[in-house]
Amino acid sequence: MLELPSRFSSSMLAETARHRLSLDWPQSPSGHRGDYDLNADWTARQDPESLRPAAVLIPIIGGDAESEARVVLTHRTDHLPSHAGQVAFPGGKVETSDSTPLAAALREAEEEIGLDPATVAPVGYLDPYITSSGFRVHPVVALIPNGQEFQPDPSEVAEVFDVPLGFLMSPENHAISARQWQGGERRYYVMPYGRHYIWGVTAGIIRLMYERLFDEC
Repeated sequence: MLELPSRFSSSMLAETARHRLSLDWPQSPSGHRGDYDLNADWTARQDPESLRPAAVLIPIIGGDAESEARVVLTHRTDHLPSHAGQVAFPGGKVETSDSTPLAAALREAEEEIGLDPATVAPVGYLDPYITSSGFRVHPVVALIPNGQEFQPDPSEVAEVFDVPLGFLMSPENHAISARQWQGGERRYYVMPYGRHYIWGVTAGIIRLMYERLFDEC
């Protein structure tokens, strides 16, 4: 494992990611990951051909000498048909009109939180993340400028907030919890931050980002 810095900046993240991530598409960075990382028996339940493509943007506000880089997240509204009320990255299904998962992630971020694609500096793809609900999610790490203002769509996003990158990249904050789901035990990462309960797919993608960027094991 690399020695983690005491303060994360966007320049440090970009330099690390430059050696470990790529924006090439459709080439996959190194394989795929997913909810089954902690639930190996789930692999038998999924047909790879039936997985639906989705993409999320991981927007990181650039830190400077006075402040640390921070990761932007959302609280989904309570009335949505899936993952209602949960913490999530901006994102959604890849549509036929999207040329790449990056294009889908940028489109969804603009629709959900009003993030202008022109202000986004994509860094690279993480490995695709397979969810127990049948999606192959393509996470895209990206930098956005300090002072970014958001305009959340109230039909989808109840709140936009951010979390220090250093908190999310610290493995001691990556707890594992479990609950009964569909007749069996589901294990998943949890990363509580103040009143925000980050868990499930979102926490799994954060764990993936840590392992791809800072864990050499």
